Amino acid sequence: MKSPRTSLRRRQVTALFAAGAIGLSLAACGSDSGGDGGDDGDGGDGGDGGDGDTITLGYIPSWTDGLSTAYLLDHYLSEAGYTVEHEELSEAGVLYTALAQSDVDIYPSAWPEVTHAEYMEQYGDQLEDLGTYYDNAELTFAVPEYSDITSIDELPDHVDELQGRVVGIEPGAGHTEVTENSVFPEYGLGDAGFTLATSSTSTMLTELGSAIDAEEPIVVTLWRPFWANAAYPVRDLEDPKDALGESEGLHFLAYDGFSEEYPEIADWIGQIHLDDDQYGAMEEAVVVDNEDDPAAGIEQFLEENPDVIPDFEG
Repeated sequence: MKSPRTSLRRRQVTALFAAGAIGLSLAACGSDSGGDGGDDGDGGDGGDGGDGDTITLGYIPSWTDGLSTAYLLDHYLSEAGYTVEHEELSEAGVLYTALAQSDVDIYPSAWPEVTHAEYMEQYGDQLEDLGTYYDNAELTFAVPEYSDITSIDELPDHVDELQGRVVGIEPGAGHTEVTENSVFPEYGLGDAGFTLATSSTSTMLTELGSAIDAEEPIVVTLWRPFWANAAYPVRDLEDPKDALGESEGLHFLAYDGFSEEYPEIADWIGQIHLDDDQYGAMEEAVVVDNEDDPAAGIEQFLEENPDVIPDFEG
């Protein structure tokens, strides 16, 4: 059973994403820290350093790696005099399209090596890789700790108790594509009677929490790093056929030509690297400790980890 601390943290973060799901849209949402100057966010007027230049960060807020790193960049760029705008999107395909068209300047936590490989094939020549800030990300299938299931290849034997459902996330997510086109055929899950239930990350987490509260069977699509692995008592299933793919890096992506317009930003971003402990501390500060104020979470993280991020003067 979960500890009171785990239960509290899970209630906090579930409430955050239940609220966040209501606010998801394809329209841009300006950051309070951005100020009132600058241009229209289409790449600025050159790399002079601040002076009201607008940098637009695009991400899917329920994917908290992007949420956290967006506010990390916002903190430093705003201090250096840039106007920072946040464009919150609900689908990865839309985000990559916006980035390729330079409607968004930076995607602050992309999974281009495996999970988003399909989008990179389509848009890669219109994008610029600014660097890898974390190098041990992976997709997972997970069950509650009380489950007897230990491996994905055991799922067909439990189709009835799981009601034939693998609970997934957004239809356009890279994890969804890998699950449908690799995991399901490799393990014969469709033939066994399973379907992939897609909706949103927040809905998946709500179902996971409800099942755990009732100690009912459930299998969900998760990934690492992700705060939910610590907030919920879950366990990864083994993947003996490697259908979920190898571990990969999390990258900062920009539109092609960004580093020519903003060489000082590109150089600084390329120096950002987080290990497992540092990433976990950042996400906990943003998502758990300051669930209503990501900017305050980043300030907390930087106060507790003052030497992790290189200085940026702009």
